Amino acid sequence: MSTSDALWLCVNPRLKRLDWNLCQHLKQHANVKFWSYHQTADEPCSIQTALSLLHHYIQLKSDPIHLLGHGLSGALGLLYARQNPQAIRSLTLLSVGANPSIGWHAHYYKMRDLLPCSREAILFQMATMLFGPMGNDQTIELASLLATILDTELAPHSLAHQNGLPSGGVEPPLLVCHGEYDAVIDPYTHARWQPYLKPGDRLWSCPQGRHFFHHDHSHRTSQIVLAFWQQVSSMPSVSLSSAHQQQLMTLLCEEMNHSALLSGD
Repeated sequence: MSTSDALWLCVNPRLKRLDWNLCQHLKQHANVKFWSYHQTADEPCSIQTALSLLHHYIQLKSDPIHLLGHGLSGALGLLYARQNPQAIRSLTLLSVGANPSIGWHAHYYKMRDLLPCSREAILFQMATMLFGPMGNDQTIELASLLATILDTELAPHSLAHQNGLPSGGVEPPLLVCHGEYDAVIDPYTHARWQPYLKPGDRLWSCPQGRHFFHHDHSHRTSQIVLAFWQQVSSMPSVSLSSAHQQQLMTLLCEEMNHSALLSGD
């Protein structure tokens, strides 16, 4: 089974293990490549650097691609799709707000400003917020992972300065997904995408999902993404069977209706 190329973005490589399940589901039906940005210790923390490297990679492609990413990686894809819409067949954002500067990094620094707690205590709270209740040892392990990411990988903010990224949509077809119980991209933040949506763009809320819903609910998420790709116009290379097409499109409609009920629309 073949389809147009898709590119999964990852700017925080230590989190890529959380992308793996969804990528594997998508790869059963699409040619999905994985693009990862590794920031070195002696280079400045710059989203523009990552954008330039991404452009260098994508411009080698002869046809437009499906671009997708989670969190900060998705925000990078959003910025790229705005600058180079002709190179993007569709954009799928997971846990990305209409204001892309709002992410778990921003929440961490806001908590640092507001709470009289140690860094370790705040990261412990962040791990619980992002992943849900779990054993103490596992929470400590995830808090340590978040600390390493903040110290060594691409981040849009710091203690000294929080950068703003422009709100808004994109020219290519857009699918925006979030977890129903995400404390970072909550239902209100997710709904703020509405003014920027074009005909054919979609919002989807993953039932029971948290910030990394695409890891815990990878099969359901893959079906939504595949259904969206199927409905995007000008995709002659897609070759899903008619039965599978109908199944995916029915699921997409059901999920969209469920999300509308949850948001009160």
